[in-house]
Amino acid sequence: MKKLSYAIMIALAAYALQGCNTTPKDAKANADSLNKTKDTTTNAAATGGIAVTADDAKFATDAANGGLAEVALGKLAQTKATNAHVKSFADMMVTDHTKVNDELAAIAKTKNITLPAAPDADHQKKLDDLSKLSGKDFDKAYVDAMVDGHKKTLDLMQMAAKDCKDADLKAFAAKTAPVVQTHLDAINKIHDSMK
Repeated sequence: MKKLSYAIMIALAAYALQGCNTTPKDAKANADSLNKTKDTTTNAAATGGIAVTADDAKFATDAANGGLAEVALGKLAQTKATNAHVKSFADMMVTDHTKVNDELAAIAKTKNITLPAAPDADHQKKLDDLSKLSGKDFDKAYVDAMVDGHKKTLDLMQMAAKDCKDADLKAFAAKTAPVVQTHLDAINKIHDSMK
């Protein structure tokens, strides 16, 4: 009887502990959380510190999150798009954003910034929603997502090019903004041709 009581208590304890983690954070939230714990103003000795301000670290995670999403959505469009211009744009997204993501990762490594390893929950939902579409419906939804995403990314890069305190991140944003503008111009042209 004693063994059964112990077994029941262990099972209940395990169940209770599992219940504490029912809402896992997404990759971006985890990265932001890790960077917050590395903030040099609070506990640099324990974490090795972070070499940038909290705002600069947030810019890096936001940029990485968007870049990861662009690559994932681009890979999906490479296989699902029916419009040749959309497929070509998707190829450009995978190539250009992989390069930009690698560049940002190299900067982040030197600054001890943790970047997300996968797109956040919002971008994952967009990916899941798009994966359920096909043909012209997919093409239209992908193009709409790219227009919206590139507007937001351009704003992010322009703001960081102006406001980042870290010289490397500021230069990265200034260098990346014209690339994003080129992407936005291209996707707007595709969007207009599909009307």
